[in-house]
Amino acid sequence: MTVSYTLKVAEARFGGFSGLLLRWRGSIYKLLYKEFLLFIVLYALLSITYRLLLTQEQRHVYALVAQYCNRSADLIPLSFVLGFYVTLVVNRWWAQYTSIPLPDQLMCVISASVHGVDQRGRLLRRTLIRYANLASVLVLRSVSTRVLKRFPTMDHVVDAGFMSQEERRKFESLKSDFNKYWVPCVWFTNLAAQARRDGRIRDDISLCLLLEELNKYRAKCSLLFHYDWISIPLVYTQVVTIAVYSFFALSLVGRQFVEPEKGTAQEPVPVLGDLDMYVPLTTLLQFFFYAGWLKVAEQIINPFGEDDDDFETNQLIDRNLQVSLLSVDDMYQNLPPAEKDPYWGEGLAQPPYTVATAAETLRPSFLGSTFNLRMSDDPEQNLQVEASPRSARSPSVQTPLLSRFLGTGVPSPAISLRTFGRPRGAPRTPHLLRFQDAEGAEPEAGDCIEEAVEPVDKASEP
Repeated sequence: MTVSYTLKVAEARFGGFSGLLLRWRGSIYKLLYKEFLLFIVLYALLSITYRLLLTQEQRHVYALVAQYCNRSADLIPLSFVLGFYVTLVVNRWWAQYTSIPLPDQLMCVISASVHGVDQRGRLLRRTLIRYANLASVLVLRSVSTRVLKRFPTMDHVVDAGFMSQEERRKFESLKSDFNKYWVPCVWFTNLAAQARRDGRIRDDISLCLLLEELNKYRAKCSLLFHYDWISIPLVYTQVVTIAVYSFFALSLVGRQFVEPEKGTAQEPVPVLGDLDMYVPLTTLLQFFFYAGWLKVAEQIINPFGEDDDDFETNQLIDRNLQVSLLSVDDMYQNLPPAEKDPYWGEGLAQPPYTVATAAETLRPSFLGSTFNLRMSDDPEQNLQVEASPRSARSPSVQTPLLSRFLGTGVPSPAISLRTFGRPRGAPRTPHLLRFQDAEGAEPEAGDCIEEAVEPVDKASEP
């Protein structure tokens, strides 16, 4: 059964993930403890052999080998290889879940398109949705071990009510070397065409919509089957597995605590080595992380098995059949009476809050992030102005902010692309800016924005 801990992490709090570390079912400890114990045992055997069974000369040779293995292990790009592989596997894992066919859209179209409150109409609707569920059962038997154990033979499928005996005989009479999960979809189309001829489906648009939803449903069945058929290339999985196992095989030898080298006659001071901790804590953590990363990929590369976190396909079949039959049969034309809602005469609908959620009413509404921005109190900043048309050589306009620091007579440092690189004449002092109202009258000088450009002295230009 799928391990869900969504409620435990609904709120971010101190030590929120710490409580999840004590779980066993679906945990990394359950997946990795055998390999972890094997690594510890092998490391302990090599350590005992080095410390108790080797001579001094053999220890010196082993120390050289350990240094070589330690350097070689660092040359394996383990994080790079594992990172890309696990990312690919996780994306594939979620894509397989979204490819599981669900009859929700199809059952709504059947309930709206196939009419008739008599036994014939009811039979048509239930048969159509049963064919859709039969197609999903057949394809899930081909990819999921749980479903295959539940329906090992076609007799079990018939006993479960997905197929009648006559339908089974017709199904088995069709000779094909390939998977025949698509046969119920063809039955569906033929039965829908017959319902259109009988007037149970009233127009061609409804029939077209029904067949479109069926094709979407069949496409998901096909995609799910192809995910099972086309796996991640074996060479990629082999490369990742060999990289991880090689890294820790070298680490078994290279991460041993060896004696430091003694000094020579010229340098009598011995060379310092690593502290002898007996237990390689960092190496064990590294094994736990990298090997656990590989185990994650191993578990979710095929989510249709029987691992703790694999998809609950059997429960999904039960849900799909129950919901779809309920929607096309008992719920057909079984509507509650239309009544006025409680906010019928109100302009603003405001559902009530409980005491536990009343504080949410004090939070900002959907008004935008600039709603509470404090604007300037100066009324002159809110005046509307008209931008003057740009000429070929537009004059330099001085901004109010620069005016405070550079003074009124200092020109703007802005340079046009047209005048970039050209020799500049005498600095032009901008005049007062002038407003013009709709009648053409000029208001006060303090409200001016249009700049009167003084003529450029041609003699000053080279």
